[in-house]
Formats: sequence, structure tokens, C-alpha cells
Amino acid sequence: MTGAVLSALRAQESSSGVTDTARLLVSCADRPGIVAGVSRFLVERGANIVQSDQYSTNPESGSFFLRVVFHLPGVSARLDELSEQFAVEVAQRFGSDFEFHDAARPKRVAIMVSRYDHCLLDLLWRTSRGELPMEIGAVVSNWGDLRDEVTRFGVPYHEIPVTRATKATSESAQLDVLGGGRYDLVILARYMQILSDDFLRRVGCPVINIHHSFLPAFAGAGPYERAKERGVKLIGATAHYATADLDEGPIIEQDVTRVSHRATTRDLVRAGADVERSVLQRAVRWHCEDRVLLHGNTTVVF
Repeated sequence: MTGAVLSALRAQESSSGVTDTARLLVSCADRPGIVAGVSRFLVERGANIVQSDQYSTNPESGSFFLRVVFHLPGVSARLDELSEQFAVEVAQRFGSDFEFHDAARPKRVAIMVSRYDHCLLDLLWRTSRGELPMEIGAVVSNWGDLRDEVTRFGVPYHEIPVTRATKATSESAQLDVLGGGRYDLVILARYMQILSDDFLRRVGCPVINIHHSFLPAFAGAGPYERAKERGVKLIGATAHYATADLDEGPIIEQDVTRVSHRATTRDLVRAGADVERSVLQRAVRWHCEDRVLLHGNTTVVF
């Protein structure tokens, strides 16, 4: 299946009605009967499976991943009950991890940003148009530059300065805004600070980061200037889950665009911003549509 066809199918599901619709994610060691067991469980409760995707790393000794979208009247009020029953009737039998998600409930999202606005404004704009299945509850920044832009969208803006001397205190203040189970996802939309391991443990939800794909070749300051000097022909971006290992978390999405010797450094920066926007919004969309399953330090994206 081509990338264009896959994107079209995903967009079709995203735009379709989600009332009385839920998603079930399953991961376990592969063995016969998993799909039959999951399907039987849903059908016996009156559910109609409307989409199913599965993947096995190896049919004899691999890991198995399944994403099922199903319609069931009143499912929003039944998810806890379904989860308890599934744990006993299916998950114990196959030794599986699983999650049920209400497709009608947008993910609660917060964004962290510094001074670059391209990814932030793209996410705010797409969310305001109903293009992303999420609700943005807060923007946290270590600068005040983007306050006016954000407040135009009716989103609270929290300026929390960060210096080397105040990092621990600043992260504590950030957690006062972001922690406590308030959010399902935090997005680093070009937040130019390194988050501590303690922050990532305490924030209580996944964190998605975006950065240029020059790493590790042009790490540090001035990557586009050095890329121009080296004569690169591809500008790329990577969206991944943030972990304790800097910029090494499980990759969700990547893309590139071609540039030529005629491109100036400014052209490279503009091309990089374009690809960062598109990569980040796809990664965020897929996460919010419960399409991403972790497999060690990699991902399976349905």
C-alpha cells in the first residue's frame, strides 16, 4: 500500500463519524487465535468491527500488534466494563497488553514551545479547524514572544523562564501546569530546552518531540549553516517520543524534501520549517487516533 493511499484511508477514518465508536489496541507474543479471540469478544457484546489492522514481526516467534475500530451503541459509558471483561476473557489467555479508547473523546493536549512559531501555529490552526482530534488546553513557553499569537486562539499561555540555575524550579512550575493527569499528550513544538528524566517521569503522559533530521551529523548550534557548507541535498524532520535518551526515543514519523546547490541557508531553513510542520502534525494526528503502538525503541503505526 502506497503512502498516499495510506494517508487517504487515515484521513477518511478521521473525518468519519465517531459516535458510539471505540478503538482497541492489543500487543502480545504472536500465536494462533488472537484475532479470533478479540473478534469473538467484541461480537458477543453486539459490536460491529469497522476497521482492523494487524502486524506480526515474525509469525513463529514474533510480537503481534492489533488495532481494531468498532461501533457499539453506548460504548462511551461501557469502556471500563469492557476493559475489565477483556482482561479476564482475552488478555490473560494471550498474555497481552491492551487499551480501549473512546473515539469520540478528543485527546487533551498541551504544547511546549520556545521562540520558533511554525509548528505551534500550525497545530493551533489545524485544531481550530477540527483537523486534529484534540483539544489544546495550555501552551507553556520559556519566552513571552508568542503570547499574543496563542491567546488569539483562546488558549492559556504560561510563560515560565528557564535558566541553568533555575531549571529544577522551572520544571516544577511546568509540572504544576502540565502534570496531575490533566493531559493525554504533551507536544514539544520546537521547545529548545532539554527536559530532565524527572520531568518525563512525572508529567504523566507521552511527550512527542520534533527536530530536524541532520542529527547526529550537525548537532548543536547552526545546523542549517553547516548543512549549507556541506552541500546537503535533503532536508528532513523527525517526530519521536521523548525519553531519557536525548533525541533517541521511538520514531513516529519522518520525511524529507530535496534542495539544490542554489538554495541559500535561508531557503534551507524555510524548507526545514515546512517539513517539520507536516511531520509533526502527522505524528500528533496518528497518536491522537490511537494508531501508534510501541515495540521496544521502535513503533508500529497503523
